[in-house]
Amino acid sequence: MPTPDLTLDESLERYLRHVSIERGLAVNTVAAYRRDLTAYLDFLLVRGITSPLAVGSGDVSAFSRELRTRSDAQLAASSTARMLSSVRGFHRYLLDEEQVPTDVAVATKPPKLASRLPKAISIEQMASVLDAARGDTPQALRDTALLELLYATGARISEAVDLNVDDVIEGDVIRLFGKGGKQRIVPLGSFAREAIDAYLVRARPVFSVRGTSTPALFLGSRGQRVSRQNAWLILRAVAERANLGIDISPHTFRHSFATHLLAGGADVRVVQELLGHSSVATTQIYTLVTADTLRDMYTTAHPRAR
Repeated sequence: MPTPDLTLDESLERYLRHVSIERGLAVNTVAAYRRDLTAYLDFLLVRGITSPLAVGSGDVSAFSRELRTRSDAQLAASSTARMLSSVRGFHRYLLDEEQVPTDVAVATKPPKLASRLPKAISIEQMASVLDAARGDTPQALRDTALLELLYATGARISEAVDLNVDDVIEGDVIRLFGKGGKQRIVPLGSFAREAIDAYLVRARPVFSVRGTSTPALFLGSRGQRVSRQNAWLILRAVAERANLGIDISPHTFRHSFATHLLAGGADVRVVQELLGHSSVATTQIYTLVTADTLRDMYTTAHPRAR
């Protein structure tokens, strides 16, 4: 039997605790769910709805139409799809918890998204970026270590800045903590290992004496852990010095890591483990990138390709 004693706001708080604790979703993911579902509940409140039992399929459809047709701040299809996915997950939870007798969002479909291949840069372009980071100052040694690590491991920027010194394990491997706190061990190439060693010996002590004691691997100028925003600024400054003529982001390093591995003959399931993907289907997107590259090279080089 459904339990009608909870308001939508109370149900939302329970749902967020559920996805955070029982499903182990990352803090940033839970925060995104909160933003999406708060907007949904605000929409329902305008319609006079405050109880899960009062929500009908027509209300969910109206919210979907509002997202697609709003004129004040047009949402990208990907944002609309994400918000509707959050709504569907919330209503599935309400049904599973027997707060409602039916799932009123089951028929709501998110917009179809165009297939977007990850952006990767060439090996030569990556070398130019890494060369542009080099220098003898503490900042340059840190920046080089950070960017070499991103390219060597395919780490997400959040995973890189969350690293502690103890996560750099003896034997040229590093311990990364991915989405949901899942741990994986990833090898470090010789370039990244040398850059990290140089940073630990010659630069990190310079930063660490400026702040309170912290186990963080990458430190800012005041001795604090480098934030994701600071890491973005570091990369942007290095990219400008490299003068590639294209925009790159921390995810460019992750995409390039996967693309270059597959182009070099790595097995897709090995790359899946290195990236920390839960599904090999996500990793297989990168095989399309390498196929496109081969096709472009063939078209350019073969005399009868065109």
